[in-house]
Amino acid sequence: MFGLFKKKDPLEALKAKLAKTLERAAEVSRNQGVVAASAVHAEAAALEQEIDRLEAERTGG
Repeated sequence: MFGLFKKKDPLEALKAKLAKTLERAAEVSRNQGVVAASAVHAEAAALEQEIDRLEAERTGG
């Protein structure tokens, strides 16, 4: 009950969003082709860069 208002770790939230985005990219690739999937993969790449940046900030490097 008290965890209801607990904020989720931003890094974990981005990792979850990345996983969903990669699943969506696979789905788009199957249904709409490679060209449409490349846009979703670009979005996933941007999320990966943000995750890398946050991990670097946490480690101090």
